[in-house]
Amino acid sequence: MESVRQQKVNKLVAKEMAEIFRSEARSLFAGGFITVTSVRVSPDLGLAKIYVSIMGGKKDKDAIFNLIKEQSPAIRKILGNIVGKQLRVVPELMFYIDDSLDYAMRIDELLKK
Repeated sequence: MESVRQQKVNKLVAKEMAEIFRSEARSLFAGGFITVTSVRVSPDLGLAKIYVSIMGGKKDKDAIFNLIKEQSPAIRKILGNIVGKQLRVVPELMFYIDDSLDYAMRIDELLKK
């Protein structure tokens, strides 16, 4: 069960990460369309698991996701500049692909047959 503080930090990090992906898409992520679907912060607020959805083909998704993982320190620095006054420690960022939309579309296609 998440604490109230964790829930607030989840919302804050998700909001700011979405803004970072929107504003830095051209320079850091080759113009990819990236959506933050959810954020889960550890109880000690030291680690943030960020689930992202990437629009595009399979090769595009893999390439953009690799760019995100490579740029993780730069993303954390940008996040730190934004939320530095609200959080004592900026969490370490771990990124995961959220493929629930693809899974739902696959199930929908199978049900149509």
